[in-house]
Amino acid sequence: MRIWSTRAIFPMAEGTRVVDEVRLLAPAKVNLTLRILGRMPSGFHELESLFQAVDLCDELVVRRTEGSGTTLEVAGADVGPVDDNLVVRAALAFREAGGIDTGLALRLDKRIPAGAGLGGGSSDAGATLRALDHMFPKAVSGATLRALAADLGSDVPFFIGPAGLELGRGRGEILRALDPLPAAHLVLGLPPVHVPTGPTFGALARARRERGGRLPEPLFDAHPIPSTWSAVAALAVNDFEDSVAATYPEVASTLTALRSTDPLMTLLSGSGGTVFAVYTDAAAAEAARREAAGGWPSIRFERVATLATLPGLNASGRHP
Repeated sequence: MRIWSTRAIFPMAEGTRVVDEVRLLAPAKVNLTLRILGRMPSGFHELESLFQAVDLCDELVVRRTEGSGTTLEVAGADVGPVDDNLVVRAALAFREAGGIDTGLALRLDKRIPAGAGLGGGSSDAGATLRALDHMFPKAVSGATLRALAADLGSDVPFFIGPAGLELGRGRGEILRALDPLPAAHLVLGLPPVHVPTGPTFGALARARRERGGRLPEPLFDAHPIPSTWSAVAALAVNDFEDSVAATYPEVASTLTALRSTDPLMTLLSGSGGTVFAVYTDAAAAEAARREAAGGWPSIRFERVATLATLPGLNASGRHP
């Protein structure tokens, strides 16, 4: 267990109802499609992706405390130095933008592995912004909240919700909420590797140069947004998959393990290393999970379900 604290120096925005504590789940996501396009003037790569939330979740608790400092306690999966945690950065960014000096104690229980392409850190940051926006509803505007999310990372805007399925463009901050797909059950294959994002972009760039440097076109300029899982499967692509699988044999093994279970589709999520497979129902997914786990004991396999919307908040408070 790791604990981090700092002092804040900003005055609190006035509100009519005092929310003392917020609890919420921070879900993982998978990328049902992921195209990496050209570089934008900002230097960031432009992307196009269908983000789908799933019910593998971290849990965040935000509580008012005396004083004017912020503390963070982290339990569960190792996420590295606590002072680098996106929860801290999100809390401090919100405090500065909203003029908050109330003391805050945050606790994060981690289940989503880091460096897995599941957006765990981004989801934690989005949950932090959602929680603080609920606790201090007049502190920042909706536009400011979205700008804070985009500044924190490319995936964070998706995690301020509420839709569970969105089309992302730009760096991921240009979002279009979509009607949910039919509920589906997935198996996540979590090989024991950490795939850093920077080298993954480098490997993709080298592979493209070797193939002549041509960039892909956005999928959804030419195709309608899919409304069924068979339509998703027909379009499913992750531009990172080949280079990540070539660099990390464990990821290649995970792809092999899940493809052998006859899913509707199998794909790398994000920049890796999680692989996910989609099945028609919970029984088929559980049978596939057991089959894959029996054949590949060094890889963790977990069954999850899609989410139509991000989880709600559970708040307790009082009237002043």
